[in-house]
Amino acid sequence: MSGPASSLLGVYRMPDAVFVRGAGTRLVAEDGRVYLDFTAGIGVNALGHASPLVRSAIETALGTGLIHVSNLFRTRPAEELARVLVDRSGLDQVFFCNSGGESVEGAIKFARKWAKARGGEAKHRIVALKGSFHGRLFGSLAVTDRPDFRDPFRPVMPGVDFADPEDPVGVREALSRERTAALIAEPIQGEAGIRPLPGDLLRDLREWTREKGIALILDEIQCGLARSGTFFAHEASGITPDILCLAKALAGGLPMGAVVMSRAIAAAMAPGDHGTTFGGGPLVASVARTVVETLGRADFLEGVRLKGERLRRGLEQVAGANPDCVAEVRGRGLLWGVELSRTAGPVIEEARERGLLTVPAGSRVIRLLPPLTVRRAEIDDAVEVLAGAIGTVARAA
Repeated sequence: MSGPASSLLGVYRMPDAVFVRGAGTRLVAEDGRVYLDFTAGIGVNALGHASPLVRSAIETALGTGLIHVSNLFRTRPAEELARVLVDRSGLDQVFFCNSGGESVEGAIKFARKWAKARGGEAKHRIVALKGSFHGRLFGSLAVTDRPDFRDPFRPVMPGVDFADPEDPVGVREALSRERTAALIAEPIQGEAGIRPLPGDLLRDLREWTREKGIALILDEIQCGLARSGTFFAHEASGITPDILCLAKALAGGLPMGAVVMSRAIAAAMAPGDHGTTFGGGPLVASVARTVVETLGRADFLEGVRLKGERLRRGLEQVAGANPDCVAEVRGRGLLWGVELSRTAGPVIEEARERGLLTVPAGSRVIRLLPPLTVRRAEIDDAVEVLAGAIGTVARAA
């Protein structure tokens, strides 16, 4: 980051713009410039900036005087939110935490305890897929297929095997009845460049893990909660996992994660086996219930699908007009990746100069994940700006 030195630890490459206000799909910088936000806080702000629903939910929750009471005591908001998630997922119990990384950490712990109770100490290994991203804590980092992320912090959690989702036979062979506790997968791989797993592969994963007594963990931290056009991304495949990891959009911008699990997995856990200080607090849970109920409405989901189709068509037109620069467009709902034949950074920077905020997914992919409340005209504007940015960079090359 250029400009005056910041007291913030510099682990992110941030542009100079300082954002001070937001509304809907727009962010306003300190210098008065207005930007079209197609990052949504990396999928967090599903209802947009300054959402009246989120604001009202916060104000209502504050009116109770309960911000935090700890998990030593019961409060209604967490129990009511858990019931909504259980009803929508077909699973049975929920553990709340504060982030996606914590959700994956919890899922790994729960799966290992369940598996070892069934198969002994040897049944502890986790199979993850190549191209995966599950977080940056020591367990979630260990199941993330990014050596550049892992190497500076080795040794990370042991007991992880990687299998290539493009080689289903190899995935099946990596699963051991005696040694494997769980398989973890993203229905749409995010950091790998927005790569949806085929529905038949997800169905195979469900069948193979069930056959071998292995827990199937689905990480829908980015692709879940309406982002794909269905409430959960795995719904299109017709399966139910044993464990489901959620976060990002869950509480409309407030920090929250969840591990949703089957009764069998939950039964393996005893009081004291895991814990959280802030997870499921009454304020954040109250807001999350409003968000989840909004995202789950049939008309809202239909709107996401229709707007997603509009975005897809626009991006494919951009690809068709720039065949030497755009290699592929892929995604679902309002989660799309534009893979370039060159590094994406210059296009992202040019788009930002033109007032459009995007985020990379790997070195060559431009990721677009606007608020789910984005207007159709804003989709058209974003496509036009992106097309101009790609054209400018291509001509300069």
